[in-house]
Amino acid sequence: MKKLSAALLLTPTAALAHTGAHTGHAGGAPLVAGLSHPLGGADHLLAMVAVGLWAAGIGGRAVWALPLAFVAAMVAGGGLGAAGVHLPLVELAILASSIVIGAAIALALRPGLAMALPVIAVFGLMHGHAHGVEGPAEGLAAYAAGFALATAGLHGAGIALGRLPLARWLGAATAAAGLALAVA
Repeated sequence: MKKLSAALLLTPTAALAHTGAHTGHAGGAPLVAGLSHPLGGADHLLAMVAVGLWAAGIGGRAVWALPLAFVAAMVAGGGLGAAGVHLPLVELAILASSIVIGAAIALALRPGLAMALPVIAVFGLMHGHAHGVEGPAEGLAAYAAGFALATAGLHGAGIALGRLPLARWLGAATAAAGLALAVA
């Protein structure tokens, strides 16, 4: 089962959730579309769980500050994307997020919040931009609430996993999976 899960994460067709507007995926319900978007691609899943893993590894205020910074920046990025504001290198930054954060976890890097928060916020902004570009024309607030809640849940899962002794290995696996997605 573990091998199957790893294989599914590395499957190129599941790599990117950014294939078009998500209004049709949830029968037009913006909240449900927002909830499903972060779950629709390995690039989002890896990075969002990794934020929680890294937050748990750093400890202290990082446990709440990193996820909060990511979600806040993601919502802002979603607004920019929905407004049609172009940001350069969005897909590259999304792929880089799982590689960089995964490597930080694997290497047990514990920078201060002044260094970690801007990194997390940039990645959150880029993930949010992708969500916003693909969001529905109507019901944007419900859509944003959905992707924010789903992301917070994934961060929570990462925090829980980050308390396990194998957290560094999960970070290494995240970075490796991110690399696989990048070359797929």
